[in-house]
Amino acid sequence: MKTIVVHDKMQNGYTYTLNEAVGKNFHPDFKPDLTPQEMLELGVFGGKYMTDCKEEFPKAWFTNAKLCPEKHDAKINFFGVNASQPLSVWKKNGWIWKDDPRGWFQWYCRYYMGRRCEDDERQIKRWKNMVRHIAQIKNKCRVGDFSCNTRQRQALLHWAYDSRKF
Repeated sequence: MKTIVVHDKMQNGYTYTLNEAVGKNFHPDFKPDLTPQEMLELGVFGGKYMTDCKEEFPKAWFTNAKLCPEKHDAKINFFGVNASQPLSVWKKNGWIWKDDPRGWFQWYCRYYMGRRCEDDERQIKRWKNMVRHIAQIKNKCRVGDFSCNTRQRQALLHWAYDSRKF
């Protein structure tokens, strides 16, 4: 076990413990297609999402990441479209857990690193609910047609689903 102390503008001094090996021992219902590193390399969240907390995660995650520290830039996203809602919308809807103020992807990065916490069940349920978008893409789009339903495909990518497979 390893204790992490977070020093960033949103969580100065927040601590958590890594209870599992990196990328291992996930809940049996949680089977993401992509690792956080793969997501960052493909282009997610307009490149802005993780630019102010890189020290918390492995440097390798950011070597080939598509990032834009200045602003959200949808052109950086793999599908080149905006599929995000502002953090203010997430807060208003109660989707933000106090220990992960950046939202689902922050939770996933920490979960991937080995943290387990009281919010895991809720976040895994939210991840599973995205499966409805997979069915819509499979029913509407031809295999490999990345120009079909790009916002939905990008949204799935934001949730670690790889729509390039279907």
